[in-house]
Amino acid sequence: MHPNRLKLRGIFIYGLVSSMYSPVEPEQGFNFKPEPPTSSAYYRLLKKLRRQVGHAIRDFKMIEDGDKVMVCISGGKDSYTLLDILLQFKRIAPINFDVVAVNLDQKQPGFPEDVLPRYLEENNIPYYILEKDTYSITKKLTPEGKTYCAVCSRLRRGSLYGFAQEIGATKVALGHHRDDILATFFLNLFHGGSLKAMPPKLLSSDKKNILIRPLAYVEEKDIIKYAEMRQFPIIPCNLCGSQDNLQRAIINDMLRDWDKAHPKRLHSIFGALQNVSPSQLADRELFDFEVLDSQREFDFKGSCSTEEAVEGENRRINMVNLGFALD
Repeated sequence: MHPNRLKLRGIFIYGLVSSMYSPVEPEQGFNFKPEPPTSSAYYRLLKKLRRQVGHAIRDFKMIEDGDKVMVCISGGKDSYTLLDILLQFKRIAPINFDVVAVNLDQKQPGFPEDVLPRYLEENNIPYYILEKDTYSITKKLTPEGKTYCAVCSRLRRGSLYGFAQEIGATKVALGHHRDDILATFFLNLFHGGSLKAMPPKLLSSDKKNILIRPLAYVEEKDIIKYAEMRQFPIIPCNLCGSQDNLQRAIINDMLRDWDKAHPKRLHSIFGALQNVSPSQLADRELFDFEVLDSQREFDFKGSCSTEEAVEGENRRINMVNLGFALD
């Protein structure tokens, strides 16, 4: 066994031997000062990402003073970008909060185990690597022809959320961006028969973890550009999203086509998710339609006698009868 690897409930944890729950940390402490590109395009994009992430954190009160934020990092462009931006905020924000990176090594064939530890150590980022063979379990439990997503997601959530409690993390940060939220919305709309997406902030089903998505306002194409500029060591995934005819992939293609043909459409749809009118839908749980009768206000303008009303009604009936006579 690796000298800095400990086993806990079937999960291997890389950390300092002195403490089971201590992340790998550089001797000089937190010293995240990346050497970014120097182009004006990079700084414009960085400013945009910081603004959008900052607004999401503010709007949904994602991070507060004294928080310990566990960033789930997979080795993909989204989680790299999330970790990078949050570490920059840690350095410049007016509040104090801690950031620790956690990767779940799912034992995928060909997964380069050295890439993430090397990147995190070179950038002086405290981290944990959890090892759990969810890959084999997912392949075993998923019937032929079915997608891996449901089983894979449950296993990952169970491992990561449980570990967040073990290390005392007050928030669990996930790398889902705006386009992920929209794709989930349309998946539920087209295939689930429900109007729901991914909330920017969520209480886990067991009510023990607060999940946040600081990239909720960020477009995927901006993340792609940023990852390329920062030259993150991207690790491809051959499990989640790798199957043929995956509905999420089809939805993502639809969103990209819309974005090319109608650049403001996705922005408008996301805005709709923030501007919901239950009274204009048909969900009886969200809006009490039965109470409308009791709220009605009668305000008949003008006055007329009963005889006039009857005469008017007769005139209307005669006009209707006349219409039938013409037929």
